[in-house]
Amino acid sequence: MANNGKTKIQIGTSGYSFLDWIGPFYPEGIEKGKMLDYYVQHFNSVEINSSYYSIPHPKVFEAMINKVPENFEFLVKAHKSLTHERKDIMEPTSRFREALLPFKETDLLSGVLLQFPYSFKYSDENLNYVKRACDLLIGQDVFAEFRNRSWIREEVFQILEKEGVSFVSVDEPALEGLIEADAFTTTETGYIRLHGRNTQTWWSGGGERYDYLYDERELKEWSKKIEEMKKKTRKIYIFFNNCHHGQAVQNAKMMLDLLKADRGEKS
Repeated sequence: MANNGKTKIQIGTSGYSFLDWIGPFYPEGIEKGKMLDYYVQHFNSVEINSSYYSIPHPKVFEAMINKVPENFEFLVKAHKSLTHERKDIMEPTSRFREALLPFKETDLLSGVLLQFPYSFKYSDENLNYVKRACDLLIGQDVFAEFRNRSWIREEVFQILEKEGVSFVSVDEPALEGLIEADAFTTTETGYIRLHGRNTQTWWSGGGERYDYLYDERELKEWSKKIEEMKKKTRKIYIFFNNCHHGQAVQNAKMMLDLLKADRGEKS
């Protein structure tokens, strides 16, 4: 997977409709229904995470589509029934696919994210399940994120490459069993999710695990990895999931500036 051309980089955040972003990012008094209108003035892509918790009505995505420019990109996280519960998956997956129908006549949906939990460890059975889950999302580009280090093995990369599924690189705390911060690619599309490095609250669950602000040195480590990833890809998505108090926005803007500097561009 060598790339001799220019790699397009899309940077955004994992979600956008957070009330605690009012002040740090959104102007005071903004209505929640106007947040996406404001967001698109700053970023060219967004990862929709709310679909993990509840499968939206198609009209929800239809409303989003009407708020964004033609060059904007959505990545949508699959419902938890497919990745975490993994029982009786056919009916909710059918509803999830139906929810995506408003995107059909547009170029705005760039793929579906399958984020598997730390408890989902590598095995032949689980690898077959990943392939089955991807097959159920036929017609969509699929990005697979794992949290358990047991998935970092050559046979996994080979299978994902064969299936045309993009491996998601992650940044998370340096804790035993978690995946180390590194850039992996299995297709011509790279995908990076930065969750923060909050070691104190990671295992406690809840949103507090993502309460973290990266400093410039940490992001520069990733800018070097991204330069290597660009040699193998035509596009790279970078999403910040450290969403407390607008920290994801702050870091996304920092990364935009860093990558512009790496390319010798003006900020």
